[in-house]
Amino acid sequence: MKPFHADAQPTGGARAWAELLRLPALFTVPGDALAGAAAVAAAPNSRTLLAIGSSLCLYEAGMALNDWADREEDAAERPHRPLPSGRVHPAAALSAACALTAAGLALAARAGRPAFTVAAPLTATVWAYDLALKRTPAGPAAMAAARGLDLLLGAAATTGHPREALPSAALLAAHTLAVTTVSRRETTGGSTPAPLAALATTVLLTRRLTRPVTSATVPAPSRSRRRAAAVSSPAPHTPAEPPAPLTGVARRTPAPWRTRPRPRAGQGDAVVPRLALGAAYAATAARPYLHAALNPSPPLTQRAVGGGIRAVIPLQAALAARAGAGATALLVAALAPLGRRFARTVSIT
Repeated sequence: MKPFHADAQPTGGARAWAELLRLPALFTVPGDALAGAAAVAAAPNSRTLLAIGSSLCLYEAGMALNDWADREEDAAERPHRPLPSGRVHPAAALSAACALTAAGLALAARAGRPAFTVAAPLTATVWAYDLALKRTPAGPAAMAAARGLDLLLGAAATTGHPREALPSAALLAAHTLAVTTVSRRETTGGSTPAPLAALATTVLLTRRLTRPVTSATVPAPSRSRRRAAAVSSPAPHTPAEPPAPLTGVARRTPAPWRTRPRPRAGQGDAVVPRLALGAAYAATAARPYLHAALNPSPPLTQRAVGGGIRAVIPLQAALAARAGAGATALLVAALAPLGRRFARTVSIT
């Protein structure tokens, strides 16, 4: 990307703010909430949209705060960035971070108490990463936790019960951990183990995403769906249960929602989208990781980080397809071309 200087554009111009907020990376955010809704076997609703809005605000707050915290380092290593080049004032970036944080928390509160309960630690993690943890060994883990919490935010907003989305959040967090570890040497290069570890992570995640879905991996119906089904469907008439034998042990009949029968073919799993999106995820992330491992120069390391960020979208879509939400998966996947289009003019890293 061609460098920009203070005399190239007016201070605070749209292009400068697009660079500061990493506009192409913004398209990787809505899929978190949508994948979270899919993970709890629920269709997106108005509260899911509020969660997406909250995620967008908190993500952009983190971007602005990141450059504000790194302004001195960027003056030496990336003088073309908006803050060191003078195109955005540091006070404006910090004010934007605060305003976006407040907006993100407000939207989460509108989505309900469970969503706000997840958004609060997500916000704390974002600010802690940018201001204190980024250059510590805990930095990649903090970033991974933030991305996992963002997926849980969508689940919490949609149904109020995010626990069922923990496996999907863990897979997304694992990918984020790998990308963030590679990005720590983005400007200096020289690290082969990090891209190799990221490549191995990509292979393992791809295998997990593309393997056949069994009854153990199909999410059970959410509690709201079970309650609605119980209200709308009258209980079938069953004959009286014969008395239990006098063994001192009472007979138990398991609740119907606690049993998870193996799904029939085509039920509970969007097979074709899952395989295609899993392959797209691997193709997007693996190749630049391999190149950076073979030649860990700063340009190839930056390209690996960009590939890892772009791979988030097919990963989110594959997670949705794996949960059986084929339409949601295709909707998330449609965000990838938009991100690539904007990345031609604004750097994603």
